[in-house]
Amino acid sequence: MNNAPGQLILVPNTLDLGSGVDTDLRQVLPDGVLETAARLAHWVAENAKTTRAFLKRVDALTPLAQPLQALSIVELPRPPKGANPSPPADWRPLLAPALQGHDIGLISEAGLPAVADPGAGLVQAAHALKIPVRALSGPSSLMLALAASGLNGQSFAFVGYLPVDAGERAARVRELESVSRRAGQTQLVIETPYRNDTLLAALVSQLRGDTLLSVSCGLTLASGWTRTDTVTQWKSAPARMRADVPAVFSFLAR
Repeated sequence: MNNAPGQLILVPNTLDLGSGVDTDLRQVLPDGVLETAARLAHWVAENAKTTRAFLKRVDALTPLAQPLQALSIVELPRPPKGANPSPPADWRPLLAPALQGHDIGLISEAGLPAVADPGAGLVQAAHALKIPVRALSGPSSLMLALAASGLNGQSFAFVGYLPVDAGERAARVRELESVSRRAGQTQLVIETPYRNDTLLAALVSQLRGDTLLSVSCGLTLASGWTRTDTVTQWKSAPARMRADVPAVFSFLAR
């Protein structure tokens, strides 16, 4: 009898969620990812509905080993924004199949699981339970945006969402710009797509004119773009952001 645990496999997703366009999976995900996704019977997902939609797309290219209806797809708990991950014991029921010897797929709504994603708590719990963790290659909006920005890729920090309150957001932007200037460190932030324009306006308003600001929108989509300019140049040539496509904002103070 084999008592070895299964693996927790981090399965990357596409970055086209909410765009209204389904990119060709083969253009953004390796064949090995599609083959692994097709064989897994147990999933932990940020969102079960979008995971089923993803697996339907996989099935069209690499037939699933089991019918979609037969797969076990359970959702991650949703902690309050900004809360620390729950202790490993809270995650144990989600990892039960792995403890019984079955591989589990962990998938986010977009990009790499556990990066800017609540799945990190499950990965931590897997390590605590001595369940092997295997990350598969796939797109990360943060890394793609950083690479395309031309900003410092040797020292950078992902700081997540900025405050919604305008005054608190302005103070946070100035604080991060000061950190960036002292450390020569690129700062990466994200926002809910419908507030993309608001965040861009706040960055252009609060950052110094010579600070470099980069925006990557719709990464991996045919309509995707990246623009890097000084804040002064952004002010002289404003841009409109789509309210339904994710974006990554990066800046480097000089």
